[in-house]
Parts: sequence; C-alpha cells; structure tokens
Amino acid sequence: MALIIRSSAIHAAGCYTTEPIKNRTRVVEYTGPRITKEQADQKYEHSPTTYLFGIGDGSRVIDGHGMAMFINHSCDPNCETSEVRGRVWIKAIRDIAAGEELTYDYNLYDGDDDEASCNCGAPSCRKSMYSPEELARRARAAKRAAARKQL
Repeated sequence: MALIIRSSAIHAAGCYTTEPIKNRTRVVEYTGPRITKEQADQKYEHSPTTYLFGIGDGSRVIDGHGMAMFINHSCDPNCETSEVRGRVWIKAIRDIAAGEELTYDYNLYDGDDDEASCNCGAPSCRKSMYSPEELARRARAAKRAAARKQL
C-alpha cells in the first residue's frame, strides 16, 4: 500500500493513499517510542503540537514517528484505530479511493482546558477533536462551575 505525506486542508500535512484501499484493511501501524504519560507531559509541556497516542489504560503513550502520525482527525473519518496486543493499527472503515486523505476520529479524552479545535469541514463536524463523551463531561463541569459562581 503506497502512502504519501502532502499538504492538507485539515491541518498542515496529511497522509494520503495513492491506491484504493478496501474496507476493513489494516492501513498502517502507529509507531514510535512508548513513554509514560508523565514523561510525555514533561517533554511536550510547552509544545502546542504533539503526536501522542494513548495506549492501554492511558498511562502510557506512543510518541508518534512514521506515516501514521500524519493522519489527521475528522468527525466523519474513513479509518479507525484499534489496539491489538499492544500495537495500534489504523484500519479502513469504508472503501477509500486513491488520492483520498486518510483520517480517523481522535476522540481526545484528556488535556488542559484547550479547545482542540477541529478543522475537518465535515457536515457533521462537532468543532472539536475531543470525544462526544469528553465534550459532555466538560459541559457538565462548566455548568456546575457557573452555578457555583451564581451562589
């Protein structure tokens, strides 16, 4: 399978396929050093961009290197991720045409109070790379904080 990195309308650079990919095909593995979440937090404390992928219970991450780190987020993705025996694979969730940018839903679940804005442009875009569950949790927390402020 031939993948290339080139400019993306979603975010700076993206990963594209040069040939068709069939639904349910493993496309690429997310590779890189495995470090603790604490090490990652310290290493990227002042960096606005990271290529970290949480694995297992989230206490360890893959510090992305390779093609998969260029796969951008989309709220209407053509791929998904799965962890198989400690390895993270990006797999097609529909047939993908040659020339298409590969995307998956990041479903972010932690981070500071940053917005993690989404630029995917999908009609169903939720305007954030955070998971729907994390967005709901944050909305509840904001509502509680506003209620406490009123007291």
